[in-house]
Amino acid sequence: MASRQLPLDLPHADSRTRDDFLPGPANEAALTLIEAWPDWPARALALVGPDGSGKSHLAAIFAQASGAPVVPAAGLEAEALPGLLAGGALVVEDLGEGEVPEAALFHLLNLVGEQGASLLVTTRRPPTALAATLATRDLASRLRALPTVTLGAPDGEMLAAVALKLFADRQIVPDEALLNYLLPRVERSIAGLRDIVAELDREALARKRPLTRALASELLRARAAEGEAMVGSTESGVARPLIV
Repeated sequence: MASRQLPLDLPHADSRTRDDFLPGPANEAALTLIEAWPDWPARALALVGPDGSGKSHLAAIFAQASGAPVVPAAGLEAEALPGLLAGGALVVEDLGEGEVPEAALFHLLNLVGEQGASLLVTTRRPPTALAATLATRDLASRLRALPTVTLGAPDGEMLAAVALKLFADRQIVPDEALLNYLLPRVERSIAGLRDIVAELDREALARKRPLTRALASELLRARAAEGEAMVGSTESGVARPLIV
């Protein structure tokens, strides 16, 4: 049996500077908007896109350029808003993930207009869709009017470039055989690609093996077997252990 060790679950932070951002057709409009600051068409803007589409990276670029603090939308508190806007800009991340603090958000949009500040909001759902779920009619109206830019799905060239960056963030230089095998077989999203790169890295460390096409093949086959076993367990209505 191959030697296996328990890998340390150390954080691998993505580098989120402008130089590390990979531009492409899916994010061109959003990048142009961020780089146009402070000459925006409105005081408050929203970046809309799925997990891993680059919203947080673009928000980090904006925060670096503007000096804006970055806060989660679910943690907004009305009393903290004047201090957060003191520098003239703010990033609110993940609007709609969890309960929307309606009173604080409405107060924030008012303050942004009154103080001439800049607000960047990131969200997976369009503000118009979020507005339909809110109890505060005035806030819903504000969100429907919020200018937005949407990040699209990455193409194959973009996924390849992102894969190289994700491996590089872990001090890994993948060979061409690994990339050629991996990219057609993983979920075509940056979030899915990030997950598989992390899993490959953990498995290589645990098995004390180099990260190769062969290891990727073993891992993806095991994933497929696990998925089939889970489906069989669900269909039979009987919980049973996964066999991989």
